[in-house]
Amino acid sequence: MTNRDTIACLGAGRMGRGIAVVFAYAGHPVKVVDFKARSAEDFEKLEAEALGEIRGVLTSLAAFGMFDPAKVDAILSRVSIVPESGAQAAFSSAAVIFEGVPEVLDLKREALARASQLAGPSPIIASTTSTILVDDISSAVEHPERFLNAHWLNPAFLVPLVEMSPGKHTDRAVTAKLKALLEGIGKVPVICAARPGYIVPRIQSLAMNEAARMVEEGVASPEDLDKAIKYGFGFRFAVLGMLEFIDWGGGDILYYASRYLTKALDNDRYASPDIVARNMEAGHIGLKTQRGFLDYEGMDVDAYRADRLKAFVAMLRHFDLVKPPVV
Repeated sequence: MTNRDTIACLGAGRMGRGIAVVFAYAGHPVKVVDFKARSAEDFEKLEAEALGEIRGVLTSLAAFGMFDPAKVDAILSRVSIVPESGAQAAFSSAAVIFEGVPEVLDLKREALARASQLAGPSPIIASTTSTILVDDISSAVEHPERFLNAHWLNPAFLVPLVEMSPGKHTDRAVTAKLKALLEGIGKVPVICAARPGYIVPRIQSLAMNEAARMVEEGVASPEDLDKAIKYGFGFRFAVLGMLEFIDWGGGDILYYASRYLTKALDNDRYASPDIVARNMEAGHIGLKTQRGFLDYEGMDVDAYRADRLKAFVAMLRHFDLVKPPVV
């Protein structure tokens, strides 16, 4: 794929507009297709609203210092809102089509069936669904080997991560091409199996429910819980990945802490999975043994630790929490 390939968004809602910002910013022409039959007057209203929102986002990003505000018009000029009557031309000329219609299975299947037929066999098609598995949709797509899920996290124009979930029919070359395209515009794509919840939603649903449960139990006030999450939980995991953090402290700590919490709170939801015990039995508990979930064999561990600590200091500066020493 070239840096200037046309991108199409199936659906002119919030996700389509967010993706349009990302690709237009990166130099791509973007066609946002309104896939509903509307009167000319209603389409004009939608077009003005969509372009107005995209302009507003770009203006905000420029005000935040991401780029020169004088470039807003040039970036916006790459985005066009296309009525249903122009869908075939928009889809067939695109390298990738991102579907962003509401999270209703039948609605997505119907829209993707029509779009894939109009597009012809060439464009990659990716659903941005946050809940529906790729293989529950792929049979509706003509040439399903070019179809996969690409779950963007809102706001799409800021959050780097895109969770890519290929299906049983997805061509590996298609996955590789889309991954390279996303990396080329500054995103951080990861590949995950077609399982409910992907990666981030599955983890964050547990964390959010647990936070709500602790408020319910009177463990702490909502304000103090959010401080703990922002300045402790979030602080650490903005620097270390979650599995990297297990290795950093040691898988044995997680193993024993899980056993204690399971007993103390009388709930199996705190039990560690079997892989934690298997790693302990194999002596793979993290940095101290040079092997855990990740492999540290041959790594300069002291340099690695220093680099991560430097990143923590940067986080302290981000929160304006670096204080001078008392001497």
